[in-house]
Amino acid sequence: MTESVLLTTARVSTFEGAKLLTGATGFFFERDDRLFLVTSRHVFIDTPTKHFPNRIEIEMHTDAVNLTGVFSVSLWLYAEGKSLWRQGSDSGGEIDVAAIEIPRAALPSPVAFKSFKPTHLQASLDEVEVGTALLVVGFPLGFHDVIHHLPVVRHAVISSSFGVRFQGQGFFLTDARTHRGTSGAAVVMRDPNGDPALPWRLLGVHSSRMDMNSRDLKLDESLGLNCAWYADILMTLTTGGAPTGQPAG
Repeated sequence: MTESVLLTTARVSTFEGAKLLTGATGFFFERDDRLFLVTSRHVFIDTPTKHFPNRIEIEMHTDAVNLTGVFSVSLWLYAEGKSLWRQGSDSGGEIDVAAIEIPRAALPSPVAFKSFKPTHLQASLDEVEVGTALLVVGFPLGFHDVIHHLPVVRHAVISSSFGVRFQGQGFFLTDARTHRGTSGAAVVMRDPNGDPALPWRLLGVHSSRMDMNSRDLKLDESLGLNCAWYADILMTLTTGGAPTGQPAG
């Protein structure tokens, strides 16, 4: 049996019709028996780069022991010209997190996965300190175990004060080596006293690398810092009601 945290995460491929566009990371979040795929909002739409997919595919295991068996679940991003995903905003602007519901009828039978739940969210900000060790679970540059279809993890630490919105926005900073394709990855902290089936706290959703425009590309290395949006936004994105209804690009 593989580690449960690896089964929370799925490789996301974006498409425009049959045309493959990009690869990213997503993870499963379950609330009130409803199942959602969570990823970065810019995986679903990114106007500056003219990224306008209309469909995604995710790989899901059909057996928790024989991990070579997978089923590709296809999800449309729009219906009648309006988005099916949910996104949020706050006083700092738009939040780079999106959630789309996965209909149970679309799942293979049998299916093997693990999902975070509201009980995995961090309730107290005081319990998490700067320098806390984390993992980022994802598919950097699409790299993964292609036989068993499992993601890889990267070590990270919290690099800004947890609970203080960095530069007034709804994210904190992590120090980790990340790449394209990691967008949408779960940022987790070990919780030995938590759910025995999934002993991890879901702290954030990895979005992008943080750098300085003034950096000398020849003399200065990249900062190696990243934005992770606070995962408590999922309580807003998974409440009842219709999706946000973004128009198709």
